[in-house]
This record gives sequence, structure tokens and C-alpha cells, in this order.
Amino acid sequence: MSPQKTALITGAATGIGRSIAETLAAQGVRVAINHPHTPELADEAVAKIAADGGQALALAADVRDRDEYTAMIDQLLGTWGQWDILVNNAAVAITKPFAQITSEEFDLSYAVNVKGVFHGMQLAWRHMADRGRIITISSSTTALMLPGYAVYDSTKGAVEQLTHILAREFGPRGITVNAVSPGATETETYRLGKSDEFLSRLEDMSVFGRLGQPSEIAAVVAFLATDAAGWVTAQNIRVNGGTA
Repeated sequence: MSPQKTALITGAATGIGRSIAETLAAQGVRVAINHPHTPELADEAVAKIAADGGQALALAADVRDRDEYTAMIDQLLGTWGQWDILVNNAAVAITKPFAQITSEEFDLSYAVNVKGVFHGMQLAWRHMADRGRIITISSSTTALMLPGYAVYDSTKGAVEQLTHILAREFGPRGITVNAVSPGATETETYRLGKSDEFLSRLEDMSVFGRLGQPSEIAAVVAFLATDAAGWVTAQNIRVNGGTA
């Protein structure tokens, strides 16, 4: 991959997003690590990438806010002069029985998970270089009908449809648009609030009997960001150890 390419990864200070940033940086991509005004974690990620010889920049923006997102893109372009890759990773996962979901939780889920992607896609249309790459992180839970995931999965279903349809709209510019849908992935916070019994069931659903690792998701995203993936678009790639 050309060392001149520049990527923006939303929600990249921790978890899968950080692993994606580190993987792309290791391939010579300059990475902008978006964070929702949590600079300490983002600065740690930037320092790690720099120590490994990569180029990274921490950019604060709440993806729900169009003005903040626009200012972030202006800063990215002002620093590196071009934008080639967008990874829509920022999301909230509110999983609880449907009857217990509040209106505020519903609105937050759609504002971050769907509206944030909408902002990123529209700004990419205006500012991304031709032959760019857009990858949206969905979830394999959209295929599992898990109780408690109704609102979360409905947001991910929405971004999967945005991915499919916008692949056609971006296609004439040579920009690919794909989704990657991780299965249960062991991040810093994944086990919080989940019982051992629930986690054990998720592990048993994989043909490998374990949770995925962030680096395994990042490897697929990194491939989709390469020139070699130029014939892959409008796809939803489930990276889940055979769970769904």
C-alpha cells in the first residue's frame, strides 16, 4: 500500500478501531485516530504507532455532530492534504430487553451508529480522493436474532443498507464501499456487563470455540483498504469464526 495514503478511523482510541489504526499504520498508511473527546486514550494510540515507525494524528470529534465532523476533516486535509480511506467504526452498543430501552437510548444508538456514518459518507463524497476505500463496521449479530439486540442490530442493519446502495453511487469514482461484520471480539471492554454463561454461549457458537481478536478484524479491514481489493464492493464480510 502506498505510504502516501491517509485513513480516518472513527472511534479508534480503543478496541477494534485502535487495532485497525495500528494495522493500517504498519502498512504505511497515515492514520487519523478519531476520538469522542477522550484525548488520553487517543494520545496513547498515536504514541504507540509513532514508536513503531508509523504516522498518526489524534482528532477529536463527536460523529453525531456535523460541524465537529466537518472540522475534523478540515484538520485532516490541512495536515496531510488528502483523504483516501474511511473506516466507520464509532458505535455504541446498548443491549438490553427491548421493553427496557428508553427513548434516550434509542436516539443515542441511531445518532452515533447511523447518523455518524451518514455524516462520514457525505463528507467522503465531497472530500475523499477518487479510488478511495470506505469500510463500515457492522456486526454479525444482525444474523443471530439475539434477545436484547433489537435496537443495536436495527442500527447495524441500516448501515449495511447504506453500504450496499452507496457502493453504486460511489462506484463511478472508483471508490469501494464495504461492510465488515465482526463476531464476538475480545476487546478491553467486551466482557463488561456480560455473564460468564452468555460469553460461554458466544464462544460455543464459533467453530473454533473462542472469541475473536481485534487483530483478526483489522486484517480484513486492512485488505479492503488496499489497491488489491479494488474489485470488491457492496459486500458485507462476516468475520466471526463461523458463528453466522
